[in-house]
Amino acid sequence: MRIGPRFLSNGSLVWHRSAKTSAPAPSSSNTELCEGDPVTTYGQYCPISRSAELLGDRWTIHIIRDLLTGTTRFNELISGNPGLSRALLSRRLQQLRRADVIAQQDDGTYRLTPAGRDLEPVVFGLATWGARWTFGEPEPEELDPDLLLWWLHRRLDASRLPGPRFTIAVAFTDHPKQYWIVVDPNASLCLADPRFEIDVAVRTDRSTLYRTYLGHVPLAESYRAGRVDLTGSRSAVRSFVDAFQPSPVASIVADEAPG
Repeated sequence: MRIGPRFLSNGSLVWHRSAKTSAPAPSSSNTELCEGDPVTTYGQYCPISRSAELLGDRWTIHIIRDLLTGTTRFNELISGNPGLSRALLSRRLQQLRRADVIAQQDDGTYRLTPAGRDLEPVVFGLATWGARWTFGEPEPEELDPDLLLWWLHRRLDASRLPGPRFTIAVAFTDHPKQYWIVVDPNASLCLADPRFEIDVAVRTDRSTLYRTYLGHVPLAESYRAGRVDLTGSRSAVRSFVDAFQPSPVASIVADEAPG
């Protein structure tokens, strides 16, 4: 029987046996239990190993990514990571708190400690490597419109939109869901029609909006090319284009794009 690692559905890394070669199970000194979440340690006195033991669990890098880019609340972390359960998020946050990577404030929000902030070049280094070597065209299963609109509405620069309220309607040509972003003055994402007058209506396909948001092509270029349809007054459309902020990794994606 061969021993090897695998991930459970909750993101935990455990050891399993396969019916090939014979090998001893990892010793108890190399496996520790953390509040019911099996975690593998490497048993190596090496800073890379120590870092991987803390950061290598599923979703941990995503949590740190979101904290680096402005997320502070538990529910925001859930909304920004579909597939991450509340129970698993709680465990990951506890692990990061014990390691002094994050701290929980009196108001319940989470902030990165100096150790956590030191991970910024690590996380964005992964983005650079990924954009250079693994980031081709999106797969259909990656085109989640809920996640895209969550990201997009949180990145809008509300200061560039005229008040007292600015409403954006978003519809996709390849998906039945519709979305509304209401800025008054903070941006809120609505899944039901808020019944406000629409200032700008956005219509495109999911792949185009993902590629635009993630830096493959600027919004103004997608608009001029007719890949993104923006309906509204000239001043409202101009304000929306100015307020649209791509992903924090968009500049990396643009820099690493072929050609």
